[in-house]
Amino acid sequence: MMSSGTRNHWRPRVAPPDPQAAVRLQEWLEAGRDGGLDAVGLDLSNADLSGGDFSESWFSDARLVNANLIGADFYRCDAEGADFSYADLTRASLVRANFDDAVFRGSVLDEADLVKASLYGVDASGASLRKTRLMGASLIDVNFCGADLSYAVVRENTFKVLLDRETKLDGFSGTLFGPVRLSGPEGVREIAGADLERWIRERGGDVRVLATARS
Repeated sequence: MMSSGTRNHWRPRVAPPDPQAAVRLQEWLEAGRDGGLDAVGLDLSNADLSGGDFSESWFSDARLVNANLIGADFYRCDAEGADFSYADLTRASLVRANFDDAVFRGSVLDEADLVKASLYGVDASGASLRKTRLMGASLIDVNFCGADLSYAVVRENTFKVLLDRETKLDGFSGTLFGPVRLSGPEGVREIAGADLERWIRERGGDVRVLATARS
């Protein structure tokens, strides 16, 4: 966990190239991070914000394409509709954050903590989520086609997602509620229950599919 001293002295290694975003970030830092960062609609693409503490900040509709966010803290952030394409969120804390309708296409979320995060309508195609903690996260209409979920962990997750034959599930474990949708040459079909457990097991995972979601 990052100490308060480290947080107080944190500065971006590379500021956002976009002038408006750079000014907003600098003003927030100079104000001593009084409250969360208001980055709504800003373009923070290609910035190096690794290790930053953005707890309870606002990133709705922001662009963080190709940003370095390794080890950053987004606890309880609102990042609805934000674009994290090709960003590196390795070991980032995304606990209880709202990522509804966000884009994580080709991003890296290895060993990230997404416990109780909301991911409705997210495009995570081609993303890497190796050893990612997904326990309690709401995964509804998430596109995991071509994603790497190796050794990711779920626990009683709503898992109404889109997978394909390129989705990697080696070591994927825990419990979830289906059904999932499988995309293949023959089109898209739903699979649930024992059939889903078997399909995941054939790809190296070991999950238990729960019968009905709790109300």
